[in-house]
Amino acid sequence: MIEFELKKSRIDTAASAIMKLLPNGGIVLLKGDLASGKTTLVKHIAALCGIKKNSVSSPTFSVMNAYGSNFFHYDIYQKGSRSLLENGLFENLQQEGYHFVEWGDEELEAILKRYALSYIVVEIVSSAPNKRVYKVYNA
Repeated sequence: MIEFELKKSRIDTAASAIMKLLPNGGIVLLKGDLASGKTTLVKHIAALCGIKKNSVSSPTFSVMNAYGSNFFHYDIYQKGSRSLLENGLFENLQQEGYHFVEWGDEELEAILKRYALSYIVVEIVSSAPNKRVYKVYNA
């Protein structure tokens, strides 16, 4: 496990560290309380992939947003992991590219393991008003 604490203004450092773990893409489950910075982190990672930060938005109501042909951003908060299966989005996770799933949970982890899909988990915790702790671990 990798763990580091950063000021909120240093989120680019977190994005760079996570991208080093994903040289060719992969699945990232993002965990954290509301407003912990999950979408903001995805925006900064997207920028490292050449996607404009301001074009990235939370997929809370759409469940998935795609940016280009290889950058996918999911939010399963409202509908749960089953929504990925029921809406045919699980197949997307098997495509090459970057897949960021906000509110990834144990049920989704079990599904990924069942299909032998590797992933990493990034947990974001507010440690002070202007600081975040990033816990990054592989499954």
